[in-house]
Amino acid sequence: MGWTFREDLPIYSQLVDEMTRAIVSGAYAPGERLPTVRDLALDAGVNPNTVQRALSELERSALVYTQRTAGRFVTEDRAVIAQAREQMAANKINEFLHEMDGLGFTREQIGALLAAQPKKDN
Repeated sequence: MGWTFREDLPIYSQLVDEMTRAIVSGAYAPGERLPTVRDLALDAGVNPNTVQRALSELERSALVYTQRTAGRFVTEDRAVIAQAREQMAANKINEFLHEMDGLGFTREQIGALLAAQPKKDN
């Protein structure tokens, strides 16, 4: 993962967001074993305690679980993953709408701007 951290948010919170994104996008498959805390910390260039805090948050949200002595794994519950994906999308949409409101756009104008955008090929 390419880690880039912003100054305006706690690092553990950004780790939670990036790990969640990796899970909901399929970069980490359901049931896949996650890298160790130490490996994630080295990769991200952060303190292992920060990674531990982020992983604990992901466990609370049921996106990951711990198997004693085997490590942490992505949940196999696809409904939990789908719910996290929808929540991330809702947050992004709310953020976008807030920014557009700040620029003085109405919902109708925003809709017209979106409709005018060319479709992206996947």
